[in-house]
Amino acid sequence: MKKSGSSKASAQRMQHAPLATPTDLDARATRDVSGAMNAILADVFALYLKTKNFHWHMSGPNFRDYHLLLDEHGDQLFAMTDPIAERIRKIGGSTLRSIGHIARLQRVDDNDAEYVEPTDMLAELREDNKALAARLREAHEVCDERHDIATASLIEEWIDETERRTWFLFETMRRGDSSGH
Repeated sequence: MKKSGSSKASAQRMQHAPLATPTDLDARATRDVSGAMNAILADVFALYLKTKNFHWHMSGPNFRDYHLLLDEHGDQLFAMTDPIAERIRKIGGSTLRSIGHIARLQRVDDNDAEYVEPTDMLAELREDNKALAARLREAHEVCDERHDIATASLIEEWIDETERRTWFLFETMRRGDSSGH
């Protein structure tokens, strides 16, 4: 029969032990891909919250259409979070642990303004989604360099979804001219 003190010490050691997730990717690939994808995950969480913020604070004559559009976009962004985090874990990396961790890694600017014009909301989200697509491409390059085909494949789908959101935001803001402004 084991002493309770030794089982407690064993449990504490297990909490600090590295996770040995089996993968054929080398340690450098795990480190680089996990780093790129954690930054993407932080951006997706930040963009999700910004999208929901604008969804909740939308007003004006196009309220219903914009409100529903941003709700749909928020759902798409949130749906990305678990697959990103699980992919990081599948290759042996660790993922985001807190709001503070997200804040340290995110590259999407927050918008805490009391009031934002609806067209400014859409323009800001359009540019944020456009930037996310570019960052996803950068992460894809890391995956290509490290031979992580599975993560690259997922990223390709997310690029398409992100470009679609960018396109919808662009088209929603058009006023009959070809510039989108």
